[in-house]
Order: sequence, then C-alpha cells, then structure tokens
Amino acid sequence: MLERKQLTNIELYALKALKTPNAGHLIAKWLMGLMVLFFVILFLPWQQNIRGKGKVSAFTPENRPQSVESAIAGRISNWNIREGQFVEVGDTILTLSEVKDKYFDPELLTRLKEQVTAKEKSIESKQKKSEALENQIEALEKALVVKYQQAENKVTQTQLKLESDSIDYLAEEVRYDNFKNQYERNKVLYDAGNIALTKFQDIESKYQEGRMKVVSAENKFLQAKAELINAQVDLSAVQAEYQDKISKASSDLNATLSDVFESQASLAKLKNEFANMEIRNNQYQVIAPQSGYVVKAMRAGIGETIKEGEGVVTIVPADPDVAVEMYIQAMDVPLLSQGRKVRIEFDGWPALQFTGWPSVAVGTFGGVVQVIDYMNSGNGEFRILVTPDPDDEPWPKQLRLGSGTKGWVMLDDVPIWYELWRQLNGFPPSLYREPFQAAEDKEKEDESQDY
Repeated sequence: MLERKQLTNIELYALKALKTPNAGHLIAKWLMGLMVLFFVILFLPWQQNIRGKGKVSAFTPENRPQSVESAIAGRISNWNIREGQFVEVGDTILTLSEVKDKYFDPELLTRLKEQVTAKEKSIESKQKKSEALENQIEALEKALVVKYQQAENKVTQTQLKLESDSIDYLAEEVRYDNFKNQYERNKVLYDAGNIALTKFQDIESKYQEGRMKVVSAENKFLQAKAELINAQVDLSAVQAEYQDKISKASSDLNATLSDVFESQASLAKLKNEFANMEIRNNQYQVIAPQSGYVVKAMRAGIGETIKEGEGVVTIVPADPDVAVEMYIQAMDVPLLSQGRKVRIEFDGWPALQFTGWPSVAVGTFGGVVQVIDYMNSGNGEFRILVTPDPDDEPWPKQLRLGSGTKGWVMLDDVPIWYELWRQLNGFPPSLYREPFQAAEDKEKEDESQDY
C-alpha cells in the first residue's frame, strides 16, 4: 500500500511539473472567440433574395431590335446602307426590282388608269340610258292616261249615239206602224172605190218610205251597237298596248341598271387594283421604320431574290429604354410583386456581390421589377422585366442589347441561422410583407418616432 501511494504521488508530481504551452491557451481562446462570433453572426439579419439570369433588353417593344421585312417579293438591285450605319426614319435601305411577269409592264399604272376612265365613261353612258328609259316610262304612263281617257270618251259618245239611234229606231217603227194602218185602211177604201187612185198611191208611197226609214234606223242602231263594242275593245286595247310598252321599257331599264351595277363592281375592282399597284410601286424601296443602327444584313448580294415578308436587315434603336429580361424559377414567382428591388450584375462590369447584404456589394446596379409574365417561357421559368431604379446609381451607358446579366430580387430580412436552415432543407424564401406595405409601415414608424 505504501509503495503504491508513493508511486501515485510521483506521477502526480510529474504532471504538476509539466506546464501547458502558451500556444494551446491562445488557440483555445481563439476557438472560443470564433464560436462566440459564429453564434453572434447566426443572429445577424440576412436579406433573402431570388436569383435569376437574363439579358439586357428594352422595356417597350418598339425599342427592341427590329427585323425590317420586305412587303413584296423582288430582286435586290441596289443597297443604300452598310452594316453599322445609323439610319433615320424613312431612309431607303435597299431598292428592289420586279420578279413577277404580271408587273413587268412599266406603263401598268397608266393602262390601269385608262381602264378606270373607260369604265367610268361606260357607267356614265349607261346611267344616261337608264335616265332616258325612266323618262320614256314616265311619258308612256302619261300617254296611257290620255289615250285611256280618249277611249273612254269615245265609248261614252258611242253609248250616247246608240241611245239616240235606238230612240230614232223606235220612233220610225211607230211611224211605220201608223203608215201601215193608214195604208191598210185606205186600201180597203180604194178597193171599194171610195178614194181616188192618186191619193191611194200617195199613201202607199208614204208607207213604203216609212218602211225604208225603219230599216235605215235599224241599220244605224245596229251600227251604233257595233261601234260601242269596238270602242270598248279599243279601250282595253289601249291599256294593253301601253302596258306592254311600259313593261318593255321597264325591262330595258332594269337590264341597263343591272349593267350599271356590274360595271360599278368592275370599276371598284379596277380601282382596287390601281390602288394596290400604286402601293406596290412604293414598296420597291425598303424604308427604315425607325431610327437606329443597322446591325445585321440577312441578304447580301446584288441580284438575290427575296420573298414576301422575308427579313432584310435588323435595326437596333439608338437610345432604347434599357431594361433587363430575367428568368426565375416557377416556385419563386408567388413571392414576387411589382416594385421589388433588384440587384443586377452586368457582363463586362466586375462586381463583388453579397446577396444577403446588398449595401456592401460592389459593382452591382439597382433595378425595380416592372413586369411579371402570366405564363412560363416554355422551360419552366417565368420572365420578369426590370427597369433602372431611379433612387440608385444609373446603369452604364455602354450597355448593349443582348448582354448577359445576373440578378437578385431582394426580399425581406431574416436571421442568418434561418437562411442556413432554409438552404439546407431546400425551402423557398419566406415572404412576410409586400414591398409597398413594408414601406408604408416604415413611414408610420418614422412618424410615430417624430411625435
């Protein structure tokens, strides 16, 4: 026991004699300090963000690169510009020559104009003919009224004459009956020898004369009857005759009007063709639709044939309203809203970006979300348009359309430990307040502090 106790004391003495190096104490202190610092850093604020890539574009479509197309098919006969040249609105880019045999005639416009003039004169003549036919129909209608009245008057006159002749006929019959009775009585007397032959012959003569007058009156009566029938027939004939003439004139009028309408349709077609030719003649020069720089000629050689609607050159506006076209993941779209701040890094501009602390970033530029597409771009990503932030440093003037960009849409502040936990678990960023709502809350806090 005593030996073991002496051995233990010797070992403890050795430990007491051994001193810990100063470097170990220093390392321990540094490690403890780093642990405390790391623990403190975990509670520092970190601004969440959504990353995206894209390119420099223009905010309004009219300021984006535009392909100038030819409205007609043709053959290039002359170039008036070169690539890289600045052109104004209305400048001639190139001149075309015709390739369709239908338009080879150099006097085609003049001949079409002559056809239009001839068709107009033809229509004018047909319209005058239709007016003459209308006047003819009006005259026939008036003549029908006059002739019909004349025929009615003749019928009335014939009726009166028939009535007069019938009365004369009846009177002659009465007179004849009287002469007949007188003749029969005197004949008896003459046969008895009571009257002279001369007197009997005188009475017989009156009897024969009365008989003749009856026959004559009957003939006149029958003649008047026939005249009345003829007058009535003429009355119907007059109406039928003039109706036939009026119908024929109306038929001619309708045929003429039909020709007029057909000619007017042909005239409209000719005018349309003439107008198209005038417009086509102005399409032989391809005109610059806006001011800008010619960056690419899609056709080069003299004599090359181009089709209708085929691009000839591309024009980039000289001073476009620059914006950034960024693409973000679909899972991040619900977290976006118009007005969100964006930090942008342009290709060719060195930058050092701290995504969670944008205030210490170097070489990045500020932007604002203006447009968020309502449908994806076909690859599962959504496009947003970002314009320069008026409250931040202006974007470089040397930016070219199509340059690549990287962007970070800034969200809200969270502790660093939460961001690390989110990244390890693959969760989307959290969004607590809209940017405008956050700004309003900040203003209210400032006002309350002022009071």
